[in-house]
Amino acid sequence: MLVLDTSVLLAALDPDDVEHMSSFSLLDEPTERLVVPVPVLGELDHMIGQRGKVELWHAFVEDLGAGAYDLHPTDPRLVVRASGLQARYADLGIGFVDAAVFLTCVELGEPKVATLDRRHFSVLRTPDGKALEILPG
Repeated sequence: MLVLDTSVLLAALDPDDVEHMSSFSLLDEPTERLVVPVPVLGELDHMIGQRGKVELWHAFVEDLGAGAYDLHPTDPRLVVRASGLQARYADLGIGFVDAAVFLTCVELGEPKVATLDRRHFSVLRTPDGKALEILPG
């Protein structure tokens, strides 16, 4: 499986994004299940709206409905853990969505994440002290 952050989804969906090709090629013909943590949905919708490209949201939702992505639920325990992670890394300004994406990887035992946000994800460490592999590389 591959856990997806908002940034890589947005770039894959938007052909005008400078990171479109690398992100699109990562998601176009996946060799593993693509997992989208539920908090990513709100951020993705918001960022697409800021670009004035609501049709990209509808295309994503259509793919989601067709089974292209698995949604990973967010429960109160994950929200509390995400808040703790945000507090721990307060100097980096890690937001809730990034914390939730990271913790989804930890919960699922997934050692890699698809994101363009190297600034935050390169610093975060799993409970056993390991960094996630960041894709696209």
